[in-house]
Amino acid sequence: MRIGDAAAAAGTTPRALRFYEQRGLLNPPARTSSGQREYDSEDIARVRVVRELLAAGFTVADVHACADRLHLLTSGRPVRCTSTEPGSPGVVGQRLAALDAEIARLTGLREALARKVSGEGADAPSEGARQAVSPSGTSTGVRRVGGRT
Repeated sequence: MRIGDAAAAAGTTPRALRFYEQRGLLNPPARTSSGQREYDSEDIARVRVVRELLAAGFTVADVHACADRLHLLTSGRPVRCTSTEPGSPGVVGQRLAALDAEIARLTGLREALARKVSGEGADAPSEGARQAVSPSGTSTGVRRVGGRT
């Protein structure tokens, strides 16, 4: 099937199919004599797997790192994701660690903002406020309009 039909069958766009191909997530499809891409049911299944992985929080780089094994996920059989290198957390472990670090960072930001709003720690300027003031003590990034700041 041609790119438009394949994209519709996979629930995406032709542009996304070309992007997946460029990034190595999708093998280059066969071409017609006129050079148009021809996709088969295996290609559609692979695109669906790629979309599921991206929707689950993996990055394009994460999916690319295991692109040679994506065909295992299209079979519908349960697949255990493990690292190919002993002692390495693998793509899933790395993504979980990155998500945990981002959650910790956002939790810290939330707590700091909640303290500011409630009045706790209001005396100490935040890092952002310290960065917004130049060494001379004047605010940076504020334009004067009509003689007023």
